[in-house]
Amino acid sequence: MPRRRDELTPDMFDWRPSPPLVDAYPVAEVRAASLRSRISRAVSVTLRDASMDRDAIVAAMSAWLGEECSRHMLDAYASEAREDHTIPYLRLLALMHATGDVRPLQLGAELSGHVVVDGTVLPWVEVGQLAELRRRVEREYAAARRAARAGGRR
Repeated sequence: MPRRRDELTPDMFDWRPSPPLVDAYPVAEVRAASLRSRISRAVSVTLRDASMDRDAIVAAMSAWLGEECSRHMLDAYASEAREDHTIPYLRLLALMHATGDVRPLQLGAELSGHVVVDGTVLPWVEVGQLAELRRRVEREYAAARRAARAGGRR
């Protein structure tokens, strides 16, 4: 007689790893001696990893910005040798919009100890903040109770 399948136990072969919380460049791919070179490498990696060619990226950037961008300009932004052509922030945003790659923004956020996360996880970040606040209030409450029991001295 065949056994019934256990519907309550998940199949271990169905498990898939969740995507990373923070989408960042591999350190080795953007390691450079200067910030300007790191940014150039980041632009280069974004262009390399994009699902469209550079001409399509330039067209999407131009449409988003409402101004003309050129492939030559994009190539200059991706070149470490072109120190006079670091990508401006507005064009970096256009590049991110065109490619869907938020890693350039993460590269900048890391410089000040911040991270860029998908907006869908923000409620869980807030839950974590509230949990930490709750722990702190509970510790203070316990300390105040101990002090009150000891005669009001803190």
